[in-house]
Amino acid sequence: MRIPGPEPRSDGGVGAVAAAGGLHRYQLRLHAEYGPVVRFQLPGAETAVSIADPVLLEATAHIDKRPERLFAFLDPLCEAGNLQVMPADEHVPWRRVLLSVLAGRPSHERHFARFTELAVALADRWAARADHEPVALQKDLTALSLRMICAYALGGDAADPDGVIAAFEEVLTEHLGRLYQVPVPGTPEERAERSSEALAYLRATVDRVVAAHRPGSRADRSDLIGALVEAGERPARIRDTVMVTMLAAHHTTGVAVSWTLHLLGRHPEVAERVADELDRVLGDRPAPEYAELRQLAYLDMVLKESMRLYPPGPYGARETTEALTVGGYELPVGTTIFYPFWAVHMNPDHWPEPEKFLPERFLPDEVAKRPKLAYIPFGIGPRSCEGATLAMVEAELVLAVLLKRFRFRAVPGHRVTPIERFVMWAAEDIRMFVSSRGRG
Repeated sequence: MRIPGPEPRSDGGVGAVAAAGGLHRYQLRLHAEYGPVVRFQLPGAETAVSIADPVLLEATAHIDKRPERLFAFLDPLCEAGNLQVMPADEHVPWRRVLLSVLAGRPSHERHFARFTELAVALADRWAARADHEPVALQKDLTALSLRMICAYALGGDAADPDGVIAAFEEVLTEHLGRLYQVPVPGTPEERAERSSEALAYLRATVDRVVAAHRPGSRADRSDLIGALVEAGERPARIRDTVMVTMLAAHHTTGVAVSWTLHLLGRHPEVAERVADELDRVLGDRPAPEYAELRQLAYLDMVLKESMRLYPPGPYGARETTEALTVGGYELPVGTTIFYPFWAVHMNPDHWPEPEKFLPERFLPDEVAKRPKLAYIPFGIGPRSCEGATLAMVEAELVLAVLLKRFRFRAVPGHRVTPIERFVMWAAEDIRMFVSSRGRG
């Protein structure tokens, strides 16, 4: 049985994706027109199959292979081989080490005080602009999340953390500017030189931190580099792991918090309920302790509902290593499978009135009614995001600090339009006014 989808185009699908406003919007359109399983053209994959039904996705959840061509844009950041497409036999032990650190409570507790300092410092800067000058949420919050992940990945071992952050932003500006054809100041030669110098600086900085770790000298499982050294990973692989971790965390956490504040600005009744919960749990304190995050149940539901409506990473991809049958359709070996997170999250069969912002969807009884893969903001299976638990800790901490202190309201006339920029970005940022809310 032939998989439904649009007729092939001579441009390989580029025009259709552009006309839709990006791949994530194109996927929404495809599934609305053709159903839960769609065949479509995609640059870098020729033909792909997108699956938006969470029950059908179960048949693909075991796949541990990513299509190399779709992730080739990360090659320049990796000297020891692209970590996103490493073979399964290498990936399994590497992933096990990452999860032992990134998903572990000792790691979170070790860095929580520093995360809190950084979040409070941003709140202090915003307080100086309260009521009279809007803040650019995504710009400021992605910078905050980059500072957090630098502190996490490099500890206190980076001699110049501000220099690391500036260099990383330089690399990202050039790299993602080319990927998404976004105008960047300077000639191509000047941009390439700046990016090359910044990347060399980053690599040298991380190499120094890695060299300071000796096997057996720092074996606790709260230290990312230490754990990789103990596992016997070679220095280049460790450096690349740190770089890719910084790339992923820099975008996703800040973007998720930004969209959450945007939604709360449009739903003040939900924002007030979050504020009441924060007052009840924190009292007069400006920030939670690590253990108190578990008491912020409504804040957790709000964040999850925000990531349902605006998943930071709008899609994932796998490549079949064996023939599969999905929904009655035959998928041969080598098929590129797309996981359209946004389309899955907007599937009305599992999310009634999916466009509405309803945090109560994540009450335990409601969660139990849905298929496991109806909500997949961090992907699925053995290639899902290793840093998912850490990202939730960071996001909930930042939201708690900001919502304990401020109310947020939209700038009149400012239009917020989701676009694809490696993550679910806003075309003109998300600009909001902040005002002090005081105590309760």
